[in-house]
Amino acid sequence: MDISEEFLEKADEKAFDLGHRNTINHNIGKYNLAVERGLSKFENLENSKRKAHVIKWRVMENLDKFLPEFESNFQRRGGKVIWANDTNEAQKEILNIIKKNGGKTVIKSKSMTTEEIHLNDFLEKNDIESLESDLGEYIVQLLGQPPYHIVTPAMHLSKEDIAKLFHEKFGTPLDYTPQQLTQKARELLRDKYLKADIGISGGNFLIADTGSIALTENEGNARLCTTFPKIHIAIVGIEKIIPSMADLDLFWPLLASHGTGQNLTVYNTILSGPRRGEETDGPEEMYVILLDNGRTNLLAQKEQRQGLYCIRCGACLNACPVYKNIGGHTYNTTYSGPIGSIITPHLKGMKDFKHLSYASSLCGKCSEVCPVKIDIHKMLLLNRRDAAANHDNSKAEEVGWKIWNVGMLKRSRMDFLSGKIKNFFLKNLFRKIWGKYRSMPVISPKSFAKQWEEKIRNLKTYKHDLRPKRQK
Repeated sequence: MDISEEFLEKADEKAFDLGHRNTINHNIGKYNLAVERGLSKFENLENSKRKAHVIKWRVMENLDKFLPEFESNFQRRGGKVIWANDTNEAQKEILNIIKKNGGKTVIKSKSMTTEEIHLNDFLEKNDIESLESDLGEYIVQLLGQPPYHIVTPAMHLSKEDIAKLFHEKFGTPLDYTPQQLTQKARELLRDKYLKADIGISGGNFLIADTGSIALTENEGNARLCTTFPKIHIAIVGIEKIIPSMADLDLFWPLLASHGTGQNLTVYNTILSGPRRGEETDGPEEMYVILLDNGRTNLLAQKEQRQGLYCIRCGACLNACPVYKNIGGHTYNTTYSGPIGSIITPHLKGMKDFKHLSYASSLCGKCSEVCPVKIDIHKMLLLNRRDAAANHDNSKAEEVGWKIWNVGMLKRSRMDFLSGKIKNFFLKNLFRKIWGKYRSMPVISPKSFAKQWEEKIRNLKTYKHDLRPKRQK
């Protein structure tokens, strides 16, 4: 079974899982209420989004200048920068750092780039313990699952599901409240921060003019991961750069309000290298791994490179009617939902993942809610165009559309087959594809065009019959 067939099978299963749908609708419903309050705090939201779009546009058009600027400024403060072209290079560099320092245990804060390079599985294969410290990530790690959502990894689980998981893993009572479950996780994780050899994080923003990384979170776990261990490794996509520290004044509130509905997340941290001089905390060494992993493929697409403007707020996922029905795991990618559908074909290959660009109703809600004004629904159409132009679609699909195109371009061809024959094809050929969950339409014996022609012809005949006869 190929990836597209697997997607359709999983989507089919999830769309009719009422329990899953109830959980997602409940959680996204709470998100919508919070975001409505959060966005009301902006004096001029549309202007803020437009400004963010322009800043990200300037960055992507000048990425070759901003990235070296960040590297130079970060190294000046004692940090080390590593450039990784792909997953294998990133994994290899991380393993080298860990082995060089005799590390055996890793504590991680939430990071989608580490999910992208499958870091936990890789470290486990190399006998290195890697533990997630974000509560949602910790829960899905215990379940052996990838994150369900780029902001809320365990969105698909109810509090009863999590209570049952903790009961099975740690023997806690089944009636534990969310507060008690959180306290239990805190007890389990606290000692891990103190004993971990390596701390690994992502980065919400790379700040070019100061050579800093900015982290935003609500639990404080990222601060512990980046402070206690002697070595800190940050893995950040090359698109996360912003020109100046002053830009955080715009991007932090946009990220918080669209991501969770907050004015600002609880913990916002700026890190500019390892511990220096008389400082009492922080790592002895700090590395930033700048990850490409297909991003330059998307950068090369002038019409679609705005997919790299994304600040990973998750707003488009929560707004998407398709995502709300089929869920995050169905996409089989690190980045799910509308944003994942436009960037994944470029990051991982159009041939294997072009089907994601078709998993959309093109309602445009994703573009409407995006805090940096990415034309997501337009990008989906451009991906479809590219898939067709590069012959990434199946032969059967290409032949089918050619036949349809020939038929639709001329009325006589459209009307060549009678309604009876068309109904036969719908009933016997297309029912399995289109008619599994819906009633197939019944086509009229005569097309509208033929009925209109007959009506006009009859009307002319009628008028002719009403003319007065000339007397000879």
